[in-house]
Amino acid sequence: MKLATLQALNRARQDRRAVALVTDLDSGEERLVAESAIASDPLGALLAVQMRQGKSARVEQDGRSYFVTVHVPPVKLVMTGAVHISQALVPLARLLGYDPVVVDPRTAFASPERFPDVRLVADWPDVALPPLGIDRYTAFVALTHDPKIDDPALAHALARDCFYIGALGSRKTHARRLERLRAEGISDQALARIRAPIGLDIGAISPAEIAVAIIAEITSALRLESGEKKPRLPA
Repeated sequence: MKLATLQALNRARQDRRAVALVTDLDSGEERLVAESAIASDPLGALLAVQMRQGKSARVEQDGRSYFVTVHVPPVKLVMTGAVHISQALVPLARLLGYDPVVVDPRTAFASPERFPDVRLVADWPDVALPPLGIDRYTAFVALTHDPKIDDPALAHALARDCFYIGALGSRKTHARRLERLRAEGISDQALARIRAPIGLDIGAISPAEIAVAIIAEITSALRLESGEKKPRLPA
């Protein structure tokens, strides 16, 4: 690998930017393609698939062979609400290789005893979220039912373009939530990105089952092409 390519790759890793290293297997030529430039790349469609899957692979186009090495930032899962669903979500997230973080200013809930060995931030979202570096490789889940905690956190997640944003609550609860966020100046287009009721419709009842539905929906948002899988409609 050329030094300039290696330096560019290291900068992308530090900045949590996804890139693909394309090596022409016939000529040995290599180039680094940023995720933002994939649409205009000659191998754009193939690179998009590999990026979405997070997998490196050999691909072929127009009689030439290439090896695509995918470098995608680790996925974060940030949750507001140190609740029972979060307790079930943390081990599921870890099993899938996500980096879970729990945010809740209510210290009676956000305690190391209830959440051992997980990054726990017992502070309000306006203080807790900015240092977490939330970005488009972050899934955000609002679980508290408390507008003072969930609303500013949802606004932050929308502003940082998280690839998945979900919120717990009934249809009526979500409608009131949308009214409050709309009053804060957030557009309807942005608000449409919030998935509520949260999680795939698997008939989940218990906190553990709801956690499974949520992690499944997050995975579908990460792996499936935009629009290929639609969120569950409110009941």
